[in-house]
Amino acid sequence: MIKILAFAGSGRKDSVNKKVVAIAAKGAREAGAEVTIINLEDFDMPFFNEDLEAQQGMPVAAQAFKELMISHDGFLISSPEYNSSYSSLFKNAIDWASRKTGDEANMAAYRGKVAAIMGASPGALGGMRVLVVLRMLMENLGTMVLPNQKAVGGAFAMFDGDGNINDVKTEKALKSLGKELVETLTKLKA
Repeated sequence: MIKILAFAGSGRKDSVNKKVVAIAAKGAREAGAEVTIINLEDFDMPFFNEDLEAQQGMPVAAQAFKELMISHDGFLISSPEYNSSYSSLFKNAIDWASRKTGDEANMAAYRGKVAAIMGASPGALGGMRVLVVLRMLMENLGTMVLPNQKAVGGAFAMFDGDGNINDVKTEKALKSLGKELVETLTKLKA
């Protein structure tokens, strides 16, 4: 069975990026994948620093996050756009997970994995600029990023108080992204 790890690069409690990635996760589940949705803020990691790493080793929360990445075939990632880039919360988690521990292979959390990326914002562009740098980062780490992506503009108005989306076209596109990730991983594993 294909295993997908889904998360948003936002620590906000009512994050639209968490809502968006949850919809993509539904599409992946409907396509037959096992999906684990996590919140990055549940992994309390210090800011990455090689001196800290040399003194104390890999923090427990960072190791737990990295092990989740290693144990899954692919990722659904939704990112907010902070000044045309991703959040420090996201980048810090990605940096820690890139660190080799024990006898694992270099970049074990990233190499051979496939990701589908998306972003959401209240603005008209929907976080489109962050997708460029997010794609570049993940591919530089060895993760194949699907060509299709989704930027959800006007995202604050798309969800009701219970987190349900009220835009059928956007919901379909997000679910399709999750489905495409599963189909791609299934072909690669065959």
